[in-house]
Amino acid sequence: MSTIELPDLIPARMINEMSYCPRLAFLEYIQGEFEDSADTVDGRYQHRRVGKQRGDLPSPQAAADDQNRIHASSVQLSAPRLGLTAIIDIVEASGPADAVNGRLTPVEYKRGSVPETPERSWEPERVQLCAAGLILRENGYQCDGGIIYYIASKTRVEVPFDDALIARTLELAEQLRGLAESGKIPPPLTDSPKCPRCSLVGICLPDEVNYLTVTVNGGALPSASPRAILPPGLETLPLYVQEPRAYVGKSGDTIQVRSPAPEKKVLAERPIGDISHVTLLGDVQVSTQAIQSLCQQGVPIVYLSWGGWFYGMTAGMPGKNVILRQRQFEAAMDSSFCLNLSRSIAAGKIRNQRTLLRRNAAGVSDECLADMARAADDAENAESLESLLGIEGNAARYYFSNFSLMISEDRRSDGNMNFQFTQRNRRPPSDPVNALLSYAYALLTKELMVACWAAGLDPHRGFYHQAKYGKPSLALDLMEEFRPIIADSTVITAINTGVVTPDDFICRGGAVALQPAGRKAFLQAYERRMDTEITHPVFSYRISYRRVLHVQVRLLSRLLMGEISRYPAFTTR
Repeated sequence: MSTIELPDLIPARMINEMSYCPRLAFLEYIQGEFEDSADTVDGRYQHRRVGKQRGDLPSPQAAADDQNRIHASSVQLSAPRLGLTAIIDIVEASGPADAVNGRLTPVEYKRGSVPETPERSWEPERVQLCAAGLILRENGYQCDGGIIYYIASKTRVEVPFDDALIARTLELAEQLRGLAESGKIPPPLTDSPKCPRCSLVGICLPDEVNYLTVTVNGGALPSASPRAILPPGLETLPLYVQEPRAYVGKSGDTIQVRSPAPEKKVLAERPIGDISHVTLLGDVQVSTQAIQSLCQQGVPIVYLSWGGWFYGMTAGMPGKNVILRQRQFEAAMDSSFCLNLSRSIAAGKIRNQRTLLRRNAAGVSDECLADMARAADDAENAESLESLLGIEGNAARYYFSNFSLMISEDRRSDGNMNFQFTQRNRRPPSDPVNALLSYAYALLTKELMVACWAAGLDPHRGFYHQAKYGKPSLALDLMEEFRPIIADSTVITAINTGVVTPDDFICRGGAVALQPAGRKAFLQAYERRMDTEITHPVFSYRISYRRVLHVQVRLLSRLLMGEISRYPAFTTR
């Protein structure tokens, strides 16, 4: 079992998380996972005053002699003997009567209202406050109790530090150390009301893990179906910049896109918090200030050529989840694991190709559909990666030999550069359809690169696509099942609805490429597809394709961590 050496001092906030949900504490403290939600963002805003260092905290002896009111905010202290550390919102003493022998009171601010419990507070809040009090004690101060200030109620609730609370606080700290030593993530909560509003629900996937566990191992389902992991409308969106020689800069908390000098006209503005990643196509410039701010907020910058060739990505500190990456590399060396995962991926891709043909290819033969159905079944039983590649290759021939049937007949003969399609080709594509397919696959690869990075996985170490210098093998693995239903579907829709026309392409020496207006129109079509909400075939909730990609990456993480026994490929009905 892989373990990781943690800091000697446990933050008091993690004692809070351990009480609230051991799995949440493991994800945040041991694996270094974090994701904002509306609640966490609002919590930081509510803490904006006490989050700044103000006021002095005298030494214990000086505090006893101080005739003035002590009021220090954002006080960082540690207790090496107890193995605890904290940034205390407020440390106060009202005057000499309270400061006798250095008696101080820690105050923790909470954004909510006073709960209707006998203690008028929640246990996670009390143990966090008690940890702060124990830290003050180890530093020589007298501390008999603390205050929780509920911002919404504007109410101070006193919390005495009795023996039971102290014992519980130290017990939770010891349990958290035990989790770190074991390296084993605790099981998810079952049907808990805590989960839907937890900011890490999209990382933890509690309902999904429980659902997959019982459907594989048998037993009663924890609920009728998993709850939706993200409320609609809260997703961040990518920012694409393709204006030649455009300049991306920062203004306050906003990313600005300006036209080249001398005009420098603002072409677009977007708050950093609303951006999932920035994609720069061609010769776009970006300022150091913008790069630093985007890295600080965990927003990657992806560099593509005009035609969609992936150059690289700038990102902040990669995922802190070292254990997950250790498991990834260990699993990549396990031929049995690689084969089992690859079977699911290839079978899912073939089934999605078949579904797209069945829905959209007028005149496709029953024989072709039957051959593809058999290929999907064969993929699930392939005895080696080599045979699996052969099965997938045969299915691709069935698929692309019928691909033109999904393009409307009038578009196949529309203008001098029509949308006829005979076979898949690339590097460079020799016709408009292949140019669109290559561009869509590049966009999809970029999307999975960002999702892998966000999950803490190495996008370059795959299981189906073997490791090769500069090749994002894991991103290519995970995009396979989505090629037909996202990339190919976008291409077919863009052609058939006239989003792109023959005039949007240019031909040079047999190589065909999109022109700027065509790229912009196709990007918009691609983003519309990504925002399309569908019913998840396994979990039955409504979710966008954009979010589905991240769910699949997180499910792979749960597989690597040993929580689920198989990877459920995403197949549309």
